[in-house]
Amino acid sequence: MIKNYSDHAANERTYLAWVRTGVAVMAFGFLVEKFDLFLKFADLSAKANAARVPQHALGGIAGLALIILGPVLMAIATIRFLKTARDIDSDDQHLAMGSKFDIALSVLLTLLGGSLLVYLGQRLFSGN
Repeated sequence: MIKNYSDHAANERTYLAWVRTGVAVMAFGFLVEKFDLFLKFADLSAKANAARVPQHALGGIAGLALIILGPVLMAIATIRFLKTARDIDSDDQHLAMGSKFDIALSVLLTLLGGSLLVYLGQRLFSGN
């Protein structure tokens, strides 16, 4: 039997959950970017005066930010996984890491989601 098997298995499950989250964040970023492109084409086809189309960049920037954030999450998850695996096998006591990062990530994603909600509401209901 592997020493501390249940701890290692829990560490691996947590790591895989973070990897899935990173992939989902990247996919959501791609969706946001493509939906913004869809809104631009729908705006062009809905207006007779296609020469004056307002340029909104928030959707593209938010989509790109999410696409970049996904691999960053996976890299941080890998580092945390390897450190936790070493700490499990070590006889020394170690402080838990990462709660500040988790809170910062949650705040960042909440702000990004809120700004996308405002942006989409403005695009859909203002007629621009």
